[in-house]
Amino acid sequence: MVDADQTFVIVGGGLAGAKAAETLRAEGFSGRVILICDERDHPYERPPLSKGFLLGKEGRDSVFVHEPAWYARNDVELHLGQTVDAIDRTARTVRFGDDGTLVHYDKLLIVTGAEPRRLDIPGTDLVGVHHLRRLAHAERLKQALTALGRDNGHLVIAGAGWIGLEVAAAARGYGAEVTVVEPEPTPLHGVLGPELGNLFAELHREHGVRFHFGARLTEITGQDGMVLAAHTSDGEEHPAHAVLAAIGAAPRTALAEAAGLEIADRAYGGGIVADERLRTSDPDIYAAGDVVSFPHELFGTRLRVEHWANALNGGPAAARAMLGQDVVYDRVPYFFSDQYDLGMEYSGWAPPGSYDEVVIRGDAGKREFIAFWMKEGRVLAGMNVNVWDVTEPIQRLIRTKARVSSDALADPHVALEELGT
Repeated sequence: MVDADQTFVIVGGGLAGAKAAETLRAEGFSGRVILICDERDHPYERPPLSKGFLLGKEGRDSVFVHEPAWYARNDVELHLGQTVDAIDRTARTVRFGDDGTLVHYDKLLIVTGAEPRRLDIPGTDLVGVHHLRRLAHAERLKQALTALGRDNGHLVIAGAGWIGLEVAAAARGYGAEVTVVEPEPTPLHGVLGPELGNLFAELHREHGVRFHFGARLTEITGQDGMVLAAHTSDGEEHPAHAVLAAIGAAPRTALAEAAGLEIADRAYGGGIVADERLRTSDPDIYAAGDVVSFPHELFGTRLRVEHWANALNGGPAAARAMLGQDVVYDRVPYFFSDQYDLGMEYSGWAPPGSYDEVVIRGDAGKREFIAFWMKEGRVLAGMNVNVWDVTEPIQRLIRTKARVSSDALADPHVALEELGT
């Protein structure tokens, strides 16, 4: 039974941490809730950083999970701009990095998220080299895109994943020239495969983006400390007044590793190992969001999911588990993207080699369709492009593992709700 004298500490002030704190109070926990955030901004959501906020369509205040007064009103002790540099599992304390203050916990939730992978090449210290993970990054990048558009400048993006493509779309919206460098043969190759990756390549080409596939950035050169060009592994030189590294993210596990918590193998995406309740190898410590690796019975493997919905749902699930509730975290992975006039949602998990067929329902040429990744007649994942209100039936097909006919799945006259019943 959770006691009012207990203290629950949350390390990490993103969406997962903020929603965990909200859930603790909503579920009636009356003990201390301490939320420690290493940024000076209140907890915020990350999707707008490469979408509405970066495009200038949403204001700064729109990104925050709660209004600032919410934390005091709900008796959540919020520590902004503070880091935790050590966990003592025996004493059950965390130590603040700036002054060594020790804080006791009865239950601890680690939601430290992920950090952008860095380009390990010469020239990354030049002004104009960007990453995009935090609000401060987005503010600097927004200023850079505005200037590039005004001055007909060039942006080179390393990586054709979701962040790279969303920033490419934003940059074109400002009028900047954009070149995307990607070692794979298509954008999103490891996520969507070549079948759908080419569709996104054509979308961006129609809006003036240039792609350079089959190569990596090897050097960024400049003058007077400013970026002037980006060089690729095949000997090409690309004009550049700014460079964005969008080559993925790595889970921030250093704190957990130093505390002796079990860490997942890289083959599973790394992350802090947790069970289906999001409980780590220490029964008093939980993990959620981008940093956790958890077993997913539906897919028969351990997953680490970096998307918004995982933080939105994982933080509350961990909070309920900390309260002793019977929790099994098995949400179907979900994410969304907006690029130009294309909006999409993706549900499921279908990495390369896991599927034997891709079925298209609708008109891919018009970019109004649903794609299904199939294995032996069962749906592993579905992506709806400019087709809406279908997430629920898509996720039902994934969850039930129902065998469905490819012909029926491809036929828009057959309601998705009727399939697999």
